Amino acid sequence: MKLSNIKNKTLIQGDLGVWAVFITLCAISLIEVYSASSRMTFASGAYWDPIMQHGSFMLMGIFIAWLVHFIPCNYFKLFCTIGMFLSLFLLIAVLAIGQKTNDAGRWISIGFIRFQPSELAKLSLVGFSCFILSSLRDEKGASPMGFKIVALTAFITILLIFTENASTAFIIAIVMFGICFYAQIRKKILVGALLLGMLGIGSVFGIAYSIPEKTLTEWQMSEGPLHRVPTWVHRITDKQERPADPRDFKPQENPQKAYAKVAIATSNVIGRGPGNSRQRDFIPQAFSDFIYAIIIEELGFFGAFLVLALYLILMYRSMRIAQKCKALFPSYLVMGLALMIVVQAMMNMAVAVGAFPVTGQPLPLVSRGGTSLFITCTYIGMILSVSHTAKRKPQYENKQIEAPEVAEA
Repeated sequence: MKLSNIKNKTLIQGDLGVWAVFITLCAISLIEVYSASSRMTFASGAYWDPIMQHGSFMLMGIFIAWLVHFIPCNYFKLFCTIGMFLSLFLLIAVLAIGQKTNDAGRWISIGFIRFQPSELAKLSLVGFSCFILSSLRDEKGASPMGFKIVALTAFITILLIFTENASTAFIIAIVMFGICFYAQIRKKILVGALLLGMLGIGSVFGIAYSIPEKTLTEWQMSEGPLHRVPTWVHRITDKQERPADPRDFKPQENPQKAYAKVAIATSNVIGRGPGNSRQRDFIPQAFSDFIYAIIIEELGFFGAFLVLALYLILMYRSMRIAQKCKALFPSYLVMGLALMIVVQAMMNMAVAVGAFPVTGQPLPLVSRGGTSLFITCTYIGMILSVSHTAKRKPQYENKQIEAPEVAEA
């Protein structure tokens, strides 16, 4: 290692734009989760416990991102390949011994550790797919064999996740299509996959509207693999009809959607101010799935557009990082990780404003959480790692601050 490299080594490296977005979202999270945790505070009787726990998780997440951003990006090939096999094993295990929360069995507990294998699967699948697509190539781009391996791995992962977490499976499908598109998979293959996906979505909607209510009730009462189907069907077929007389409206039938709309409607454009939400006491998942509605209620449209803009800036900065990479793997990896964060964020925000059926997806880096927060911070660390350890194209080399030498990714 050169002496100049040692002198230039600092505690914070990588793209400053990504760092700024990351820290800003973490700051917003601390403020809004503190405000939105009133139900948890009332239930536990401990005023500071919810925010102290979230704050400690946030500090751990920032430390994880900081630690990961020093790892040369070439090592992510090995980590994600091992993680892919491990996550498939854990996804099978969660179907047998998974613990339920909100009627969904998505968690595995080992001692005092409780985590969602689907979060590890998302990260591992992105890294493994980028490795395969960047390695198996021909003169026209990513080879059909590479696509087959990626498609089969993604299909198995989605199938294992779908029964308990359909929205995560849907996000994975979108991100994998985006990665394949960016990796220059043959157009006819992409078109075929897109048509097949559209056919599948159409079939799901058709089946949802044709299943009798009696059958749905029987499935909901069972403990089999179909116990989540009634929940999906009701979310898909919900027509959101408004009664002629507002006094006939019953928000208790769907409190999350109903009070989220009330929160947005009563924001009065400028918002009530941080900590002044009124609907947080009525929304069951105000600190998680519907925190964007609380942000709008308290910070108004400015807060809504600020959060949206931060995710778009993250996507833009990731595209710039990917564009400068000399090797294919880090370029694909950055795009895949950024897509995973931004697609999930867009889905969460769409649900909060009533533009998409309720999914149960947290807002990345903002919602209260454990596994999701740590894995998302790992995404950020990997993006930052690529931004300063991946070799750059010749036209960008002069603009790069000299970094520690690593093997070409």
